[in-house]
Amino acid sequence: MIPNLKRRWENTDSEFVKARLHGYLSEQPCKSCKGARLRPEALAVTIQDKNIRDVTRISVEQAQEFFNTLTFDEERTLIAAQPLKEVRARIKFLMDVGLGYLTLDRTSRTLSGGEAQRIRLATQVGSGLVGCCYVLDEPTIGLHRRDNDRLLEILKELRKIGNTVLVVEHDEDVIAQADHIIDIGPGAGENGGRLIAQGTLDDICNAPESITGQYLSGQKYIEIPEKRKKVSLSSCIEVKGAVENNLKNVNVKFPVGVFTCVTGVSGSGKSTLVTEILLKGLKRRLHNSGDKPGRHKNIIGLSNIDKVIEIDQSPIGRTPRSNPSTYTGVFDLIRSLFALTREAKIRGYKPGRFSFNVKGGRCEHCQGQGTRKIEMHFLPDVYVVCQECKGTRYNPETLQITYKGKNIADVLDMRIEEARDFFSNFPKIVRLLKALCDVGLGYMTLGQSSTTMSGGEAQRVKLAAELGRPGTGHTMYILDEPTTGLHFADIHNLLNVLKRLTDMGNTVVVIEHNLDVIKTADYIIDLGPEGGEAGGQIIATGSPEQIIKNAKSHTARYLKEKLEQEKGRVNQAS
Repeated sequence: MIPNLKRRWENTDSEFVKARLHGYLSEQPCKSCKGARLRPEALAVTIQDKNIRDVTRISVEQAQEFFNTLTFDEERTLIAAQPLKEVRARIKFLMDVGLGYLTLDRTSRTLSGGEAQRIRLATQVGSGLVGCCYVLDEPTIGLHRRDNDRLLEILKELRKIGNTVLVVEHDEDVIAQADHIIDIGPGAGENGGRLIAQGTLDDICNAPESITGQYLSGQKYIEIPEKRKKVSLSSCIEVKGAVENNLKNVNVKFPVGVFTCVTGVSGSGKSTLVTEILLKGLKRRLHNSGDKPGRHKNIIGLSNIDKVIEIDQSPIGRTPRSNPSTYTGVFDLIRSLFALTREAKIRGYKPGRFSFNVKGGRCEHCQGQGTRKIEMHFLPDVYVVCQECKGTRYNPETLQITYKGKNIADVLDMRIEEARDFFSNFPKIVRLLKALCDVGLGYMTLGQSSTTMSGGEAQRVKLAAELGRPGTGHTMYILDEPTTGLHFADIHNLLNVLKRLTDMGNTVVVIEHNLDVIKTADYIIDLGPEGGEAGGQIIATGSPEQIIKNAKSHTARYLKEKLEQEKGRVNQAS
């Protein structure tokens, strides 16, 4: 089999065949250079017995120490002065934005969105430009509370030297330290789009319509559960001997049937443990996935769950045809309902007639997309509304079929909360639409294109699809930074959904830095103590009340402040 596949890969010129065969490939270090990328002649050049490969394999933090202590004799000092100055400056900028744990040769595709954004930010700080307007979208993504302070210092430094910094952000610390705040709302979608308040923090907190202000002032807040679920480590999924990346041969127990939060500073090994080892290992054993898990000895306790589901912020589809109704399956039920109408039966229309993915009832000019893609040379492609169907996606004959005065295109244009009332006589449809409303997406239309959704919206559509399905109660859900791009009110909704999943007997594992999420968890696994080589160890496990007693944990310090703040608020209210 393998020689056959290898021969086909080497001999084919077809991109389609190569794309199919790519699924059978895995990356391995080059046998000649052992992953160094350079020839022996280049690697023979050394500085203090280190070649360029040795230097790029170390972390930014280690590189800072190496270059700061690097010395030469008189002639070489003169030659190396300028490059050494530039290298030290650039490494310092990376340290300032909290990326000291990254290795210098880390490939860009393995970086998180927040890490890539901070690298670009470090580049801009190093340029020393003035009079610029910097626009940042959620720069705190993937940042621990300890690292937030470093980021804020960088933003203040950019302002100090004469630049304007414009940040789209939901993080409480960033909002509180801004010079000027602009609050848009009051809700989302059709319920938003208005300027609610602008000015200082006090101006926002005193604006009666501002939901942001209500959370910042403490009028609204996410409550700590009165009673946490009982955690039993005798019923768990255990990862044994995890050594991938910076993990130090750790054994970790993930309790079943509860809400578990995996915490730790950036680069401490959270994603490696949960996404690379636990998720891929379970996928391989439970679902015969081709994903190769990170290095570990074993995963035991598989009998406690029957499936594992990853709910991330990747798009639910890559074309305008994908939308919330198709992803959750509610559109299949709606199409069947239209096929049962009297006029549809007379004409012999089946549910497929009302699909925009197959020929029959759709507009063939745009092939059911409602828009047409205009390919632009040297510019991004442009989508324009189809001139034949005027964006309805269907041909005139299909649009003549109506239910309660609405045709299929009208239904797709309905807001989800409006559609829930419209189809109130059909429990299966209502169940799925209610799930979308429960995750806070009632403002979206049933036919909203997936290409126009944010990552947070896509993630909540996936959650709603899971809520709408009849569950077995033995599913493990894994989420990585689910609060990315979410407002305080959206996080409140998200936590209610996760609680519903665990109340049904399911297991929820979340990688998170947001303290509002961490404080509501039943069980916490804290990694650290630092990032990179100084991380990869289990620092503390237990409930939030147990974690805050650990002096080594950075998470514990900030979590303790949060719990005390909540306790003070409750006492004041009583």
